[in-house]
Amino acid sequence: MSDAWELSEELRTLQDTVRRFMDQEVRPAEDKVEHDSMTLLPEDLARLRGMTRDMGLWCYQTAEEYGGAGLSLMGQVIMAEETAKCRMGAYNPACGAFGSNPPNAIFGGTPEQIEKYAMPVIRGEGRAFIALTEPGGGADPRRAIATKAVRKGDKYILNGTKVFITGVGEATWGLLFARTEDDKISCFIVEPGKPGFECTPIPVIRAYYPYEIHLVDYELPAENLLGAEGEGFTLAQEWLVHGRVPYAAACIGIAQESLRLAIEWAGQRETFGSLLSDKQAIQWMIADSEIELRAARLLVYQAAWNGELGKDIKIDASIAKVYATETAGRVVDRCIQIFGGLGVSKEMPLERWYREMRIKRIGEGPSEVHRMVLARDLLRDARRKK
Repeated sequence: MSDAWELSEELRTLQDTVRRFMDQEVRPAEDKVEHDSMTLLPEDLARLRGMTRDMGLWCYQTAEEYGGAGLSLMGQVIMAEETAKCRMGAYNPACGAFGSNPPNAIFGGTPEQIEKYAMPVIRGEGRAFIALTEPGGGADPRRAIATKAVRKGDKYILNGTKVFITGVGEATWGLLFARTEDDKISCFIVEPGKPGFECTPIPVIRAYYPYEIHLVDYELPAENLLGAEGEGFTLAQEWLVHGRVPYAAACIGIAQESLRLAIEWAGQRETFGSLLSDKQAIQWMIADSEIELRAARLLVYQAAWNGELGKDIKIDASIAKVYATETAGRVVDRCIQIFGGLGVSKEMPLERWYREMRIKRIGEGPSEVHRMVLARDLLRDARRKK
């Protein structure tokens, strides 16, 4: 990479490769399934996964030593932006063609934990989830976590509730955060389906439902503690911060694809004796959308760039997340307006993306919380300079 704003030849090649794969392979396969489907036909998914393995892009967020592609944060951003350009969007990028990455915190565990839990996910034999949010307040998990884990001999007994947890229904294991001795927050590897573990879907506006988890005297062997007691947030730190950058990039990808469709439609749709593209109102919607998407992309790239330089990107990631998710929501909304009634029909992917974009402003921390943290840090720094 020659500077912060120009992609290297390697990243441009990655971008072009994934873009062609989405156009030529993923979207035709996706057209075979119904509008709100979250998976492809088994034979198509198997074929596409074989292709991505051959491309060397399988589990692209996972380190090479564990069988993943080991892409840099900037590479993950490029992948997230391009693979979200399908009807299934950011909640199932490329319809699952690139595999499922285990939560990166698991690699802070023992070799035995990595072999037992992470490796099957990397091989495509399971899925995992992260359970952090609770009814008492998901935006401030450090204070809101009430789930308790009590050590009894060689076991832990867990009791509590988690809400809005993605992916529990198809997962084979997950990382769950609970309070241990001295009110410390620790991380545990849990397995659905065992006594004391109950999960229920929470219907939301998108097709893919999150879950509520109830733990009632749920027993875990002591070796399912990830790291040491009290290290829960230390283990999750990279996931919480760095994960927001590809999250933001995926929103940009969806919005950019929406804009492409809207521009194409405006150039062929005639109303009141002229094309939509000749009308100033439509032109300004398109122009504003492009301006905002370019700004959002630069913020995301800046966060990824600083992350690769080893800088603390807590603020960069928050800014990118807020601006990208809010921009994407506005852009998809404008594109629906350009399409009119067709935009909210299931003939188009826009209405599904609109529902997803609304959730994106809440997931990974609501916009208001990120603004609060940003303002707090700026005001604190200002006070220190006096």
